[in-house]
Order: sequence, then structure tokens, then C-alpha cells
Amino acid sequence: MATVQEDLASEFQCPVCCNYIQTPILQCPNGHVICTNCRLKFTCCPICRARLGNSRNLLVEKITRTLKLPCNYSTSGCAVALLHTERRAHEETCEFRPCPCPFPEDGCKWQGSLEDVAPHLKKSHRFIGDIEDKVFHLSISEINEPRPAVWFHMLSRFGYNFIVVFCKPNAVDGREQYFVTIQLIGSRTQSENFTYRLELKGQRRRLLWEATTRSIQEGDFSTIMNSDCLLLNLCTVKEFADNGKLSFDVSISMV
Repeated sequence: MATVQEDLASEFQCPVCCNYIQTPILQCPNGHVICTNCRLKFTCCPICRARLGNSRNLLVEKITRTLKLPCNYSTSGCAVALLHTERRAHEETCEFRPCPCPFPEDGCKWQGSLEDVAPHLKKSHRFIGDIEDKVFHLSISEINEPRPAVWFHMLSRFGYNFIVVFCKPNAVDGREQYFVTIQLIGSRTQSENFTYRLELKGQRRRLLWEATTRSIQEGDFSTIMNSDCLLLNLCTVKEFADNGKLSFDVSISMV
């Protein structure tokens, strides 16, 4: 049986997306409220079909500022209830927030829970999790391919799954660059418990990179490569490549 708090909270759900409404809260001429995002998709009220304007319900806005409402991902398992001023920041990093497929092949639109990401990759993208070796040897072939490309590989360690991402985006000002990072298929909090090490060897040279893993919840790879990853320019790649193949020794440690 629903509690009084649950009944009250349900009154602040958008009738379209069922998310808890955040200010500004808009209403139709008959007083039915709708969230700002859904208002952009409708010209008529989804309940009474009255034409929608841009009238705000200031009383409801004032009430929502005093209530602790559940996270919008409560149906996925989040048990947090927060004030209006706290909910947006929490939901952007909530570990129960649906995660999109990290692999862009064929424009995959799948999304699901963190625990379902690895099974999805193995089933739909032919990923194979590797044995939990202490050091994993990874080779990227056809490194001289002129077109933009992204290479993915999934490996397991300490009972967790990780994705090694090697990205060659479009050249900027005629300069080709390569980005390498490792993402944890887990939450941001969990990712802080691991560090990774990349080692390139070739022609009596050695290059090392060490960093903390990043969570796949932190957005697409373009976000990550602008903040914390191994950056290689074309000259460095040529120095370490062997017949168009670039090889790494990859290791992951628990902090």
C-alpha cells in the first residue's frame, strides 16, 4: 500500500514522461502540469487537450522546493529522495541511470543498466571478455588507415569488465592524433578504485602512461579524451608501429 509521501510525490510526476517535474513548471488553462521538456513536444495538453501556452504554476513550483522527491531512476533501484536543488546534480551521476551502448558500430541505440552492458556487448557486438591476466597484450592493426576509426576491446580483471578504447578522430588542422583510455563498465565511484597502465615498446624506446580508470557513465569518448587519456601524435605512432600495427601492454591495478 502506498504511503502518504508516495501519494504526494506521484502528484508531481509529468503525465507524459512520468519523471518528477522540476521548475519551471508549466500548466494548461485547466491547471494540468507538464514538464518543460515534454512541453516542447506538445501543443495541446495530454490530459484535457486544451491548447498549451507558457503559463507557469508558481504555487506548485514553490511546493516542490520544499519537498524531497524520489530520484527519477527509483524504478531502477535508486532509493534516494532529494530536494529540488539537489536532484538534477544527483541524477546526472546516479549509478542507476540507464547507460547507452559504448560501442558506436551501426549507430547502436541500445541502453540499459550497467550490469547489462557487458552481456549486450558480447551478444550484439561480438565482444569477448579476456582471461584475468595480470598483463594483457593488445595489438591495433591497420594503424595507418587514413579514415577516422575507433577500436574497442573488452577485458576482465578483479571480477569487473573494462573497455580499452583506441580512437583516431578526424584530423585537426591537418594533424592526426590518437587517443587511448580504459573505461570501467561500472559507476564513477567504482572507477576510482582502479588505475591502468599502458606501455608501448619499439625500436629501443618505451612509453608509459598511468591514470585512474573512467566510468562509461561519464559520457561518450569525446568527453573523456579531452580530459584524461593517452594522447599520441602521428610521429609517435610511426616510431612505435611495426608494419602498420601498434602494440600495447595493458595492466589494471586495484587502488
